[in-house]
Amino acid sequence: MKILMLPGILLLEFIYFLYTFDKISIKVKDIYKIFIVDDHKIFREGLAFMISKMKGYEVVGEASNGKAFLDIIDKIDADIVLMDISMPGIDGIEATTRVLEKRPDLKIIALTMFCDEEYYYKMIQAGVSGYILKESGKEELATALDTVITGENYFSQKILHNILVNLNNSKSVNKPTGPQDIKLTKRETEILTLICQGLSNAEISDKLCLSLRTIEGHKSNLFSKTGVKNSVSLVMFSMKNKLVDL
Repeated sequence: MKILMLPGILLLEFIYFLYTFDKISIKVKDIYKIFIVDDHKIFREGLAFMISKMKGYEVVGEASNGKAFLDIIDKIDADIVLMDISMPGIDGIEATTRVLEKRPDLKIIALTMFCDEEYYYKMIQAGVSGYILKESGKEELATALDTVITGENYFSQKILHNILVNLNNSKSVNKPTGPQDIKLTKRETEILTLICQGLSNAEISDKLCLSLRTIEGHKSNLFSKTGVKNSVSLVMFSMKNKLVDL
């Protein structure tokens, strides 16, 4: 994938770095089971109907809030959860965090009406595999499902575009907590820059003539130093705090 740049801002192709995520071994199934969590019944029913028309997926359960979801999920054999964020009681952020502590294999796609940066970062930190807007159509939902079930991540282009624009426009609203607080080695900075440019672990390994295991070790150190859990968070954190010069 080619990365295009304009003065001061990376184009949308940059953030579509799905290939930077480490793929994991996924058992192929004929039918993947989906659980829907949303406090609006009419939305749940419409979503379930849409999914019923998709090949390879079926809805196996619904819940109207985070508490109801957590109470029943252990009894449901689900592969993917479509999770609303803003719900009464236990919201989608807390529900996601708690369920992934017990079921780290579960794929969660956040559903939201908002392009809000705060919601985005909180759900990323909670560990979601995808993030799409409720206004998305059947085609984007299908793409998101197909993507996360392979072990990759999917994020709405509109959401990512808004976040990138906001990051570019926030000159000094918040003082970066980057280089002066987080000490990276020269090699870590080099690897982080390549990650932010969209290179996979294997591509970085080839480029730097280092073993894949060495690259993974440096990446683990970067996660630890920045306090993030995945590659999406690492890239966003690095951009926000100006850890790399792209």
